[in-house]
Amino acid sequence: MLKEELIKKSPVRILEKGIEGGLMAGNIGVISSRKGIGKTSVLVQLAMDKLMQNKKVIHVSFTTQTSYVIAWYENIFTEVAKRKSLEHFGDVHDELVKNRVIMNFNQDSIDVNQMIKSLRALIADGGFNAESVIIDGFDFARAAVDHMTKMRAFAKEMNLEVWFSCTMAGQEPLLDKHNVPVILRNYLDNISVLINLDPQVEYIHFIVVKDHDRMNPADLHIKLDAKTLLIAEV
Repeated sequence: MLKEELIKKSPVRILEKGIEGGLMAGNIGVISSRKGIGKTSVLVQLAMDKLMQNKKVIHVSFTTQTSYVIAWYENIFTEVAKRKSLEHFGDVHDELVKNRVIMNFNQDSIDVNQMIKSLRALIADGGFNAESVIIDGFDFARAAVDHMTKMRAFAKEMNLEVWFSCTMAGQEPLLDKHNVPVILRNYLDNISVLINLDPQVEYIHFIVVKDHDRMNPADLHIKLDAKTLLIAEV
């Protein structure tokens, strides 16, 4: 399969159609679930879809070392390429690596203001014209409400799509009556797209809680395969 065909048939196209054409630049999206359900895999696949389109991506990790993040990309790319019989495997792989920057931060030593400063330096001063930023492992329980306000303003200023992961933790209930993770309620105004990952027996279901101006819209009919952690149609 050619790269162009792989892009066209990607399950991410279904996700985009289901959320008013996608997250779109200037907006913040959040993939939320309990720990260990598949958030990182989803974020990496969203990033890889951009990379396949020759768009630049910055991946920020707050929980794992750079080598671990690289391993996620390598494993998912290899699995997708093998399943789809991707042509020119090596060339496509090299293009993806060239358009990706991975950064590792620790929330004990860096706050949102410093993260934004580092991202701005890379994009504006370093000439790395990213279209998407992935932020994995950020602890919303330790953040202030204005942190997301600043992050959304930065996304709008730099014309970026920004995807976060969020781990739901703490006392039950983890969700409010509108399916919004309790940990995210104070940040909801600055979140354009919110998706919860709901583990079932054989797969992990995508539940769209917020789609821009809509709450709890129609089902997307996509899932995460529990074994491969690849996005697929239901």
